Amino acid sequence: MLAHLLKENDVLPEGVIDSVKELFVPNDRVELARTEAQTLPSLEINKLDLQWVQVLSEGWATPLSGFMRERQYLQCHHFACLLDDGVSNQSIPIVLPVETEHKERLEDCTAFCLRYDGKPVAILRKPEFYKHNKDERCGRKFGISNPGHPYVKIVYESGDWLVGGDLEVIERITWDDGLDQYRLTPKELRAKFREMNADAVFAFQLRNPVHNGHALLMSDTRKKLLEQGYKNPVLLLHPLGGWTKEDDVPLAVRIEQHKAILEEGVLDPKSTVLAIFPSPMMYAGPTEVQWHAKARMCTGANFYIVGRDPAGILHPDGNRDLFDPTHGAKVLAMAPGLTQLEIVPFKVAAYNKKKGAMDFFDPENKQDFEFISGTKMRALARSGQDPPPGFMSPKAWKVLCLYYQSISKM
Repeated sequence: MLAHLLKENDVLPEGVIDSVKELFVPNDRVELARTEAQTLPSLEINKLDLQWVQVLSEGWATPLSGFMRERQYLQCHHFACLLDDGVSNQSIPIVLPVETEHKERLEDCTAFCLRYDGKPVAILRKPEFYKHNKDERCGRKFGISNPGHPYVKIVYESGDWLVGGDLEVIERITWDDGLDQYRLTPKELRAKFREMNADAVFAFQLRNPVHNGHALLMSDTRKKLLEQGYKNPVLLLHPLGGWTKEDDVPLAVRIEQHKAILEEGVLDPKSTVLAIFPSPMMYAGPTEVQWHAKARMCTGANFYIVGRDPAGILHPDGNRDLFDPTHGAKVLAMAPGLTQLEIVPFKVAAYNKKKGAMDFFDPENKQDFEFISGTKMRALARSGQDPPPGFMSPKAWKVLCLYYQSISKM
């Protein structure tokens, strides 16, 4: 009762109380919704839009009730938060771009159907159209308006209007790619952690293959939580599963590689949950890393491991980083609306030539360490060569070799 009183007086945000706000049509109304959808005007959406529908429907963006209306968009844009139910971190806009012809066709509707490949997937009610200022959006969220940035390019190629409204998703989004069993919703993950009797959950966001340096950090985090008195801390190994740029390793390959890491015991399978985070990748650096952390709060995670240059990317004009590699961790430590999470800073790991294993970097003995770059790793994998022993588990390395050799033949 106290918590609800605090919410009513705007002391606590809705997300803290209601935890996960799913946007699915109730089971007993699904057929009615399907019938209604067939009678409504419709808007065909693309794969990226559908990924955002999935994010919204499963409750990752709680307390949003659909694509952002202008008021929410402005709050996100200028404050990186939603403010109408207390302060809830929402650093990236979740919006639906539309072309002018569709805006003019649909702007007087009270509801319309969203279709993907012709199939009704959701009903958007009480739509609100507003101008899509792409220069301002890109400048504020990416710090750049250069279309050489892959997501900036997507923004500039999208519609000149945005439409927000309440979303009713007819059924769960699935992709039938053999990976749907890993696409656990926040509510399913909460249930999984309860089933495992977890008393702490620490999340690791990744879009790249796992090497033993990553595994060292995750294992070290669990060790420290045990030392703090937790009895059963559980790792949420949570690769991003939405859109990524063309040269990133595909999701299916990454999942196979992560499974190999677990099968070979580099990470403890008994205290690890491997699941897919459905969000697209935006490569928006410290702005986006807040979104990655906030979404994991919905799963019940209370610790979040943040790496070097999280959600980072090279500047499109050269070989320098677009964002300061240290700013992601610093921003997360200060970000509003993330107080339920304790941020675990990423320790730099490198290959210790004396130990023949990945180890936390010691500047006083830097001559003993070798940094194996992504470029070098890819070159080794393409040529079928092995990395130094202890860099990555053999089975996981084989998965990467097969992938890079397959694309080099194309």
